[in-house]
Amino acid sequence: MSGSIDRRGFIQTAAAVGSLGPAGALSAAEKSAAQPLYKISLAQWSLHRRLFGRQEPKLDNLEFPATARKLGIDAVEWVNQFFMDKATDTKYLNEMVRRTDGEGVKNLLIMCDREGRLGDPNKKKRLQAVENHKKWLEAARHLGCHSIRVNAASAGGYKEQQKLAADGLYRLAHMAAPYKLNVLVENHGGLSSNGEWLAGVMKRVNHPRCGTLPDFGNFVINRETGESYDRYKGVRELMPFAKAVSAKSHAFDDEGNDTATDFHKMMKIVLDHGYHGYVGIEWEGGQYGDEAKGIVMTRTLLERVRADLAG
Repeated sequence: MSGSIDRRGFIQTAAAVGSLGPAGALSAAEKSAAQPLYKISLAQWSLHRRLFGRQEPKLDNLEFPATARKLGIDAVEWVNQFFMDKATDTKYLNEMVRRTDGEGVKNLLIMCDREGRLGDPNKKKRLQAVENHKKWLEAARHLGCHSIRVNAASAGGYKEQQKLAADGLYRLAHMAAPYKLNVLVENHGGLSSNGEWLAGVMKRVNHPRCGTLPDFGNFVINRETGESYDRYKGVRELMPFAKAVSAKSHAFDDEGNDTATDFHKMMKIVLDHGYHGYVGIEWEGGQYGDEAKGIVMTRTLLERVRADLAG
């Protein structure tokens, strides 16, 4: 945490010095502070061990906003698994809003799992999966989010799965439109972790409310065989449709760099596509036995990369 405090202090000092320059001139630090290349948010999954009660100190869903704020982050991405039975509980959702507002934290999206396959070959099940997500659209609107994140799970051949997933996603995007919400698909296993396949699905859907949430690390297509997709190629293919980005991290080396993903290279790809929104920290590893430390390490890396790329 001291690193972020020192960084803020540096920016404030540099800004003060810059103000002594020619009238109207902005220092580099002032420009960076006023318009960062990207903002940083926290995906709730980063704390899944504590939220599931598998790591101490245990964490309740409602404590998430305060925890994010303590870790120096002011925007959050919720995961429906941690309040699965509360989607239609207005009192509970109001409390979530009260907690985020009280911490000065912004709600960005809800990551939705366990609601059926949007590309299910069985039409009845596919339509039911679409309907199952409606309550999360309503919850997301209640929280003031811009999107829900869904999965494009299906079965069958390459092209058949594209067709089926596109059908379910289009229906859900159409449902989301009156709520003024987006439906974002993450590369999340199976063919969805094939960037070319998922980009093809997006082209088939062709709906302004449907986009992607590229995840830096979810490019394993088949866990049994180990088949995986090139992460940089995949993110490059998904960025034209991106409305959010997930900075997955698993482990760090002694210099504070992620051991699996070159964050400089990855964020250059993100920025080259004109994306300057939130980049969500999603700490997945167990390196430290402390999820908070993994989150701070990821935040610090994203801050360092941002400063480097800003020049």
